[in-house]
Amino acid sequence: MSARETAADNRIQACAERFLAMLINERGASQHTVRAYAREVRSFALYLEEVLGREAAIASVEHLHIRAYLGVLYERGLTKASAARALAAIRSWFKWLAREGAVVQNPAALVSTPKLPKHLPRVPSMEEVNRVLDSLEAGRKQQEDAAAWPERDRVIFELLYGCGIRNSELVGLDMPHVQWKNEAILVRGKGRKERLVPLGDEAALALREYLPQREAKLQAAGKGKLVLDGPLLTNLRMRGDCRLTTRSVGRIVKAIALSRGLAADVHPHTLRHAFGTHMLEEGADLRAIQEMLGHERLSTTQRYTQLTVGQVQRVYDETHPRAK
Repeated sequence: MSARETAADNRIQACAERFLAMLINERGASQHTVRAYAREVRSFALYLEEVLGREAAIASVEHLHIRAYLGVLYERGLTKASAARALAAIRSWFKWLAREGAVVQNPAALVSTPKLPKHLPRVPSMEEVNRVLDSLEAGRKQQEDAAAWPERDRVIFELLYGCGIRNSELVGLDMPHVQWKNEAILVRGKGRKERLVPLGDEAALALREYLPQREAKLQAAGKGKLVLDGPLLTNLRMRGDCRLTTRSVGRIVKAIALSRGLAADVHPHTLRHAFGTHMLEEGADLRAIQEMLGHERLSTTQRYTQLTVGQVQRVYDETHPRAK
């Protein structure tokens, strides 16, 4: 490679696009992750070109440029959380650049993450979640919500809350991922990492009631080839590849939650959060919850779950030798 080609290859925009291509081709990142990283990395790359020039090499970027960019984001009205997301993407980019030898060190490592307010989202109680699930079962028997698909919608709730999986993991499930013999489902998480999650009795029952309807609808739409190998959760009208989208799941969860008296901010991730919190309340081991949620670090699980002061006090009273 000539010196001119090497220089062009190390220009800021070229390095940004190589990083994004790597996320897709090597890491197998989800479309959502790629879109988020592309937005943040390209925005920062554009800022760098305005400051350093279009021909500037990526190695000329310093931590001061990153700090200045965060200041620009604040001037644009972005929150600290948004700035922290941008910085996380920039750090990943430069960490990869350092491994590739394009930069000597990661300048983003010298930039502190904006301090975020520490607050935990409200988690519906076990009684509230069970009330919703019981109402879905009753509605199915009484043929309420006729405009929707009660059997499928019950499966959505049972898998999100019963298995603690992400919305993207839910819609990514295919028929072969349900392992009836193992009483588990095979979940492909972030970075295409696979894990087995136990399939509870209620979730299994909901699936068995839903699957015959799914098959009948696929056959009626002339898409019988998808019965055994297609997406587990299908859209109502069997359009396209028939796979339900994350946006549709979000609408379904919010509509049902509101109609059953839950808070307006309930969404699919709320049920995953409730899964971890309720299991911890009932005495589950934190590392077991980490495995089921698919968290790489235990610290993520610790932030993800929450206990009330009373619950913490009860655990202390029941377990610490000096409290007895």
